[in-house]
Amino acid sequence: MQYIQIKRITDFIVALLALGILIVPICFIYIVVKVGIGGSAFFRQKRVGKDECIFTIYKFKTMRDTRDIQGNLLPDAERMTKLGEFLRKTSVDELPQLINIIKGDMSFIGPRPLLVSYLDHYTDYQRLRHNVLPGLSGYAQVNGRNAISWADKFELDIFYVKHLSCKLDLKILLLTINKVIFRENISESGQATMTEFVENHQQHDAKE
Repeated sequence: MQYIQIKRITDFIVALLALGILIVPICFIYIVVKVGIGGSAFFRQKRVGKDECIFTIYKFKTMRDTRDIQGNLLPDAERMTKLGEFLRKTSVDELPQLINIIKGDMSFIGPRPLLVSYLDHYTDYQRLRHNVLPGLSGYAQVNGRNAISWADKFELDIFYVKHLSCKLDLKILLLTINKVIFRENISESGQATMTEFVENHQQHDAKE
């Protein structure tokens, strides 16, 4: 059996066990987010997965749905809540992605799934990141996360795709645990969230 098949089976079993163990804390967080932030406790968004298939990613909401008088969402920094900042720093907002892993949309380790709108901006080389399942954590996340440039992120993602192995996955897993404990590189300097990737490399606020 190839490693990629073993990895998928392991992902499914571990995610199912984790969801069973964490179901009570997850329900508690759901209630806290619903009361503390308002609206739906879950943030849902279309993302690009393996072979550029589109799926819905699940996270706990970290920002309010506050809009201006024209009905447009306010900038991320103005909508971010203290609770949301805590959820991001501790990576607790990512827990609902256990559902994505069980469904087969994602893996525990792989390039982070990005926005559908980015598809038109990739080079053929950058598209190689879609040759594997996206991950809850990845090589780019443990080597700078949101504090590094998009060019560096893509290089790290593609390095992972080309060198996919059990050894590399274990290395990323251990580094991820370290990053979560020390809460490093959650966002770029001066940004509430990571900046948006666009073809001409201009930087804009991203959504959640």
